[in-house]
Amino acid sequence: MARIEKVITFFGKPARVACDGNCAKAWGIRNRPRVQLSENEDDCAFLADSELGTAPEDPGTYEGGHAKPVGAALPEDLNKWCVRQCERMAMSEYNEWLAPITLVDFSKRLYNIKR
Repeated sequence: MARIEKVITFFGKPARVACDGNCAKAWGIRNRPRVQLSENEDDCAFLADSELGTAPEDPGTYEGGHAKPVGAALPEDLNKWCVRQCERMAMSEYNEWLAPITLVDFSKRLYNIKR
């Protein structure tokens, strides 16, 4: 997959978004499978890509009338669902849209609480 970047307007300010273009593994932040690690509801880990099969083409979530894209490859393929729902999407900090963006590494589990 190739990294995709796009400059958008987010709450009236420029922002840059980036993703790895791996829509087949994009479940949506609310739907990505996770394991609970303790009784603390915040103590969980999102599963690594290698632990999961293919994500649904339609995870049942929509943003501003936009659904999850299938096979995003170009900047114009990114939409509101990507920015608001996709766990693979990263966005620049406020007023830092020229700074580098680090993508989440789903080759390993992502822990919600630092270990």
